[in-house]
Amino acid sequence: MKTRLGTFIAVLSTLGLLASCAQMGPLEKQSDDINKAAQNARTYADHENLAKQYANTAKEIQVKAEEQKKLLQHYEEKSYLYGRQAQDIQSRTWALLNKYQQAAEENIHQAAFHQRMASELAKRDYAAPAEIPGQRNRENKAKVGSDPKDRI
Repeated sequence: MKTRLGTFIAVLSTLGLLASCAQMGPLEKQSDDINKAAQNARTYADHENLAKQYANTAKEIQVKAEEQKKLLQHYEEKSYLYGRQAQDIQSRTWALLNKYQQAAEENIHQAAFHQRMASELAKRDYAAPAEIPGQRNRENKAKVGSDPKDRI
């Protein structure tokens, strides 16, 4: 009894360790990097770069979606080759295709959002270095009170 319990705990902890050490896929890692950059975006250039990254990611995902469409079409046309598993394979492929299409759509929306943000910042000229608040007021005061005779 104790041996089985110990073996079960050892196997469970090994699986947990393996799952925690598993590497993320390139799109997942790229998505995490983009999300961090999106949270820190402040300037025109930041939003412009994010828009490009989201657009590129959307293109990559759309290519994967096209591959899944071709596979799904093949599985539907040649389902007799796969026997009993044909419907399972088709449903998994359809689900993955749907997931890719939704992810591509979301990336397109994010690219459009960041493009709008970049254009708004460009209109407001926020891409230039920020002024120090009250700097103009000090310059005006210095000009008005620059002559010591005027202070009387």
